[in-house]
Amino acid sequence: MSDTPTERGNATLTHADAHGTARMVDVGAKPATERRATAAGAIRMQPATLELIRANQLAKGDVLGVARIAGIMAAKRTSELVPLCHPIPLTHVDVDLALDASLPGVRVTATAATVAGTGVEMEALTAATIALVTIYDMAKSADRAMTIESVRVTAKSGGRSGSFVAPGDDARA
Repeated sequence: MSDTPTERGNATLTHADAHGTARMVDVGAKPATERRATAAGAIRMQPATLELIRANQLAKGDVLGVARIAGIMAAKRTSELVPLCHPIPLTHVDVDLALDASLPGVRVTATAATVAGTGVEMEALTAATIALVTIYDMAKSADRAMTIESVRVTAKSGGRSGSFVAPGDDARA
């Protein structure tokens, strides 16, 4: 099977061989460089639910603490969850959760870092998403109408493609 990217129109499909079959990209020849990515998202909820989280009064316990650990654990298992994603050695994962009365809800920012031949955007996205899903799980007894939204990569640095900062974001990877 060919390991060269497949041309389709003007786009190069890096995860498909010459026959269009899905494949994992060979990153063995790529230099190990320092790479960092940040992803963010939010969960909207009723103001009363936010107050229960703030006061640590939900039956399942410390929502923010558990969500932080869940996000870190998820980043470490990204390659088991996302097909064709490389297992990479993470050097750092940080999950920050901020209560935001203006939503009302919780904003999550996750940052992942590595020294490897491939980036950590998927790990940052997975960490942010699972932290948000965990908040939903822990608070659903109080508010089943919560909405997870706006999960996206806000910044990345390192690797061949260099740095990226999402338009309108001041987050730096």
